[in-house]
Amino acid sequence: MLREFHHSLGARFGGLNGAPVVNDYGDWLAEHAALNESAGVLDLSFRSRICLIGSDRGRFLHGQVTNDVKRLPTGEGCYAAITTAKGKMESDLNIFNLGEELLLDFEPGLTAKVTERLERFVVADDVQIVDAVPHYGLLSVQGPKAVEVVGALGLSVELPVKPLGSVKISDGMLGEIYLMNHARLGSSGFDLFVPNNSLGAVADKLIAAAKQAGGRATGWTAFETARIEAGIPRFGADMDETNIPLECGIESRAIVYNKGCYIGQETINRIHSIGHVTRELRGLRLAEGLKTLPVKGDKLFHAGKEAGHVTSAVRSPKLGMNIALGYVRREANEIGSELVVKSAAGESEVNVVELPFG
Repeated sequence: MLREFHHSLGARFGGLNGAPVVNDYGDWLAEHAALNESAGVLDLSFRSRICLIGSDRGRFLHGQVTNDVKRLPTGEGCYAAITTAKGKMESDLNIFNLGEELLLDFEPGLTAKVTERLERFVVADDVQIVDAVPHYGLLSVQGPKAVEVVGALGLSVELPVKPLGSVKISDGMLGEIYLMNHARLGSSGFDLFVPNNSLGAVADKLIAAAKQAGGRATGWTAFETARIEAGIPRFGADMDETNIPLECGIESRAIVYNKGCYIGQETINRIHSIGHVTRELRGLRLAEGLKTLPVKGDKLFHAGKEAGHVTSAVRSPKLGMNIALGYVRREANEIGSELVVKSAAGESEVNVVELPFG
């Protein structure tokens, strides 16, 4: 992370799963507005990223994750989960085929765990796993004016249009940059994997371009609030090792059912063939006037019986209401269902609503 760079912009720091993050730059509400109305520039270099190299990398990874990697052409990507033999999630992953390597981008603090999991199944395969963090940082531009901001860099390439599509940029001054179409908040957005020695220069240019478009540098508080508003689950917050992917609202993006064998496939396909899971992630509208919002793990009740739990909760500046994500049992998770949450502040009413919130 560019700690001195961010410090010069007035950053206030925090942590996420052991990694330092910029919480905000002094006005998280203005940063949140930028993500919704113009563009926010984020330093996501705290995230984990590894590369798979070797001639068997595609076939090998195909047998480890829930999505179809084998048919992924150079310059395209996919979203996937990596699961245990029992179908429980170990991580979610953004996977990019860069031609000579496969780049995996995922939540912070999981590099050792994911690497160990993959290496356990490398037997006679020509596959090597390399930590990309010492070499590349990750900047992200999110918001309706993201195209305008990234275009202002003047990188002389056509921006990738397909979701998780990528293009390689060779710049004499900045080095090799990989630009990905990645709308992390569901609207418009791009990720830039930048050599660490060029990270500050590119961040400076992006923030200047964002300001021209009415945007600004943006921290984690604003981003996380916008993510919850968009109803997008995050591993470590709304998904963890107790979940199977089918519960989490990611099935359509992350799972291909006709791709052949992978670790956990048997369990996941069996549950899919049954046609339902016992609980699913839902949007929750909380009561107004709460002095303290529910926290992860607070229990939900329906007709006096435990029916689920909250995973993430925020006061939404965009919607002017208290909202949350949480798991609700099948018999109580229809849109419009009325629940009760029990938290440190006492009991309050909850309504199940459609995602994304709005």
